[in-house]
Amino acid sequence: MSDTTVKEEHREPPLKRVMGTKLLLLFIVGDILGTGVYALTGDVAGEVGGAAWAPFIVAFVVATITAFSYLELVCKYPQAAGAALYTHKAFGVHFLTFLVAFAVMSSGITSASTAANAFASFVVDGFRLELDVDGVGVLLIALAFMLVVAVVNFRGVSESVKANVVLTLVELSGLLMVIFIGFIAMGRGKADNFDEVTLFQSAEGKSTFIAVSTATALAFFAMVGFEDSVNMAEETHEPERIFPKVMLTGLAITGLIYVLVSIAAVALVPVGDLTDDTKGQALTQVVAEGAPDLPFDTIFPFIAMFAVANSALINMLMASRLLYGLAKQDVLPSVLGRVHSERRTPYVSIGFTTLLALGLITYVVVGLGEDATTLLGGTTALLLLCVFTIVNIAVLVLRRDPIDRPHFKAPTGLPVVGAVACAFLAGPWARSEDNQQQYKIAAIMLGIGIVLWAITWLYNRNVRSKETGFTDVEQLKS
Repeated sequence: MSDTTVKEEHREPPLKRVMGTKLLLLFIVGDILGTGVYALTGDVAGEVGGAAWAPFIVAFVVATITAFSYLELVCKYPQAAGAALYTHKAFGVHFLTFLVAFAVMSSGITSASTAANAFASFVVDGFRLELDVDGVGVLLIALAFMLVVAVVNFRGVSESVKANVVLTLVELSGLLMVIFIGFIAMGRGKADNFDEVTLFQSAEGKSTFIAVSTATALAFFAMVGFEDSVNMAEETHEPERIFPKVMLTGLAITGLIYVLVSIAAVALVPVGDLTDDTKGQALTQVVAEGAPDLPFDTIFPFIAMFAVANSALINMLMASRLLYGLAKQDVLPSVLGRVHSERRTPYVSIGFTTLLALGLITYVVVGLGEDATTLLGGTTALLLLCVFTIVNIAVLVLRRDPIDRPHFKAPTGLPVVGAVACAFLAGPWARSEDNQQQYKIAAIMLGIGIVLWAITWLYNRNVRSKETGFTDVEQLKS
């Protein structure tokens, strides 16, 4: 039997292509919708006043420009690896590839931690609990929620597209409820604050440009998720053909929903109340104000709980599997690659990412005494804005690597604008003084990764030298 035949027999089968246009669209919309708009609409309004829709539009534009870069790369390299693959192909620097992969993993943990704090806030709203939104009671709910997510993650979660469709429709129903109630109330003349919809006003007296930049850096958290869809390339029918129109359509749908939600919120509830957590979550206030005679404000927090819970679970699934993958590639300690014999889940990676999330939530709430939802959501956006900057540069570098088939190509100017815009929004000027702590949190997360990477590198180097009887220097001399 030839070596070629042996290789063919041991080759892993390809992933099954099950996603067409409709299912891919629902996947993208469902991945983008979630914690961002449910939890941070009031905070965005707090940065710019009544014109809360403006940062969502700017975030949508920047995300769409970056999506063009992702589209060119996913059509050129239709493989399930995302930003790490593109970074490695463009620059070939293993440490940079690792940093990008670990930043994406860290963004999953910070995003899930954001969702945990939002979930706790909606529990307070839904059950009418007399708890301080920044107190120990809410912290304990958030920590308990993360433990439940870990248990579900350990037991194994169905990631079928049909389940994602159901989850997406529930998330979408909550936002459509806000839009419907808001615009019905406006049509009946109950929108007492509609004149403020075009009013830019920063609480700290910033210029309009800086205020919008600060709010956009926060609103960008609501637009992330579209980049995850490139990991479905190997399970999509004709990805080179349908990805461009589906991803751009999904971004347009979510961008429109966010703008309408923010307009409805500001038109019905004064900005000062939207930013006051003691009066309830912003969108809960909106449905209560728009339909005071109906029990929508009682129902909405439970829909919101479901939406942010789904976001947390998806992100922790991604983070634990990415950590597992890095361990299997001998980039991180091999113990993180262990799989439970019965559940067939990466239990060590699940435990490690859960501990990171628990520690992160506690550190932000107790150690920093800050609004955990805003700070962790902003950190997620910060990490991904850095990744998007690299991806926008990578697409230009990889123009030197032509392929012998037609594929989607972004207009050359867009990746340049995308790289500059993402780098700008990742800068300290795009964050309020309170949110400068985002850099510290991001540095801690990446620092943990670098320490684990260094330990693994030194261990692998030591093992190789013992197996060969040579040090790396001796091998080079020989």
